[in-house]
Amino acid sequence: MKILVVNCGSSSLKYQLIDSVTEKALAVGICERIGIDGRLVHTPAGGEKIKMDADMKDHEAAIKYVLDALTSSEYGVIKTLDEIGAVGHRVVHGGEKFASSTVITEEVIAGIEECNDLAPLHNPANLIGIRACQNLIPGVPMVAVFDTAFHQTMPQKAYLYGLPYEYYSNYKIRRYGFHGTSHSFVAKRAVQLLGLDPNNSKVIVCHLGNGSSVTAVLNGKSVDTSMGLTPLEGLIMGTRSGSIDPAIIEYLMNKENMTLEQVMEVLNKKSGVLGLSGISSDFRDLEDATALGNEKAILAVDVFNYHVAKTIGSYVAAMNGVDAIIFTAGLGENDKAVRKGTISYLGYLGVTLNEENNNTRGKEIELSTPESKVKVYIIPTNEELAIARETVELLA
Repeated sequence: MKILVVNCGSSSLKYQLIDSVTEKALAVGICERIGIDGRLVHTPAGGEKIKMDADMKDHEAAIKYVLDALTSSEYGVIKTLDEIGAVGHRVVHGGEKFASSTVITEEVIAGIEECNDLAPLHNPANLIGIRACQNLIPGVPMVAVFDTAFHQTMPQKAYLYGLPYEYYSNYKIRRYGFHGTSHSFVAKRAVQLLGLDPNNSKVIVCHLGNGSSVTAVLNGKSVDTSMGLTPLEGLIMGTRSGSIDPAIIEYLMNKENMTLEQVMEVLNKKSGVLGLSGISSDFRDLEDATALGNEKAILAVDVFNYHVAKTIGSYVAAMNGVDAIIFTAGLGENDKAVRKGTISYLGYLGVTLNEENNNTRGKEIELSTPESKVKVYIIPTNEELAIARETVELLA
């Protein structure tokens, strides 16, 4: 079966067509600047990257271009749309309604809409992608795979805030966590790779990128994670502040004469390592600046590494131990300085770094030395493949 995986943003659409038997991507691509002028970047497996400007007035138009690219006689990978057996959609927020992936029905769509307040920038875009696919390839079964679902196994002691309980019971204000598809995929691979007992394992997954989160996975289930009601909580990130004293919001409003919306804009888009360094949210730029001795760049990376290591430590406590610590996603897989800086705090776990292996980028490899008591690995994530797998499992 060939699975089309769709990840819709507010003005973009990422996609992959995956063969469920070989688990290979037949084509990958992205539609950018939807609703503005439109651009399609399409890469068939083994072929050249195709870039074209395209009039994409909305997501349905973008999906149409994707389907045309997939069936193109020049650079397509399938002959007809009948070869698409199912569509797997990434949906950011499933609230408490969806604890697992689910086949999309009108009832499911209504449930996703009810979660829009929890992810106002993401869920509506995800729904637009679902509707567009329904219109263009009607009759093809579709599955929603939720970023939050993997974390629905967290116990109340982990997900409740110290707020009046009625705010949870009335409005479902609680910690949900994100990057669940990635954390689940990587944790399962870690158990397989290290030969751990799936029912007796303690794994910490560090999904580090422009958006970053850490998850404690006990016996295959998420028991705590660093993001909260929204992706703003937790680690310092590329442009997000991460967890802060909430009184800072009122303080800034008074001191800077800012509105609530302006403060939230700062916390989401102007903070993190961008705000600390004053240079960039891209760690490659920070690495270059660090090499030149830029003190703010050095500080920003140090703060980031410290917060990752501190979160790892808290999850060792939460699980009363750890078997393996995994680095994944853009930074985790590719930034040797971030990995080294974080691992430097883990001596209390008996971890020592294999410097040569740490030079690896984007490949599965052990970072710890043979004598390390806790194993540390790079395991590349593949959220699209995870979505395809869950789609196949549900429809089997």
